[in-house]
Amino acid sequence: MTATSDNVAWLTQDAYDRLKQELEYLMGPARLDIAKRIEEARAEGDLSENGGYHAAKEEQGKQEARINQLQQLLQRAKVGETPQDDGVVEPGMIVEIRFEGDDEVEKFLLGSRELASLDDSVELDVYSLQSPLGSAINGKKVGETASYEAPNGKTITVEIVGAKPYGA
Repeated sequence: MTATSDNVAWLTQDAYDRLKQELEYLMGPARLDIAKRIEEARAEGDLSENGGYHAAKEEQGKQEARINQLQQLLQRAKVGETPQDDGVVEPGMIVEIRFEGDDEVEKFLLGSRELASLDDSVELDVYSLQSPLGSAINGKKVGETASYEAPNGKTITVEIVGAKPYGA
């Protein structure tokens, strides 16, 4: 499967390495652990009323879904360096924008949800590079404006207020 610009997951090398490490753990030690727990629960007898067995099977299903998600993500990942802190908007940046006519500043990550999910302490919206907003602001500098067409057909203009590398 080759990654096209429409389905690329933009990741830093650090994010890619952490996701690959999680995948290896889930496919190795975690799989062995869940299989052992299922076998132990199965040995207890009647499966129809065996809560431990059903809980372990449910956990196994969630684990296999995460393995599948990680495999697909890593196949379409484009790994890049952590962006420079030069005020230019690009994937891997926390961007602050102000919509025209509004005083509030909105902050989000330009890139991949998986990059944001590596740090549970940060609650950020994520916009992909392929989104109307993401593609409009990519390459812009702090202080510049960008316009894009919203799904309702209206043209929306934003000012780039800040752009810092994620994790900086």
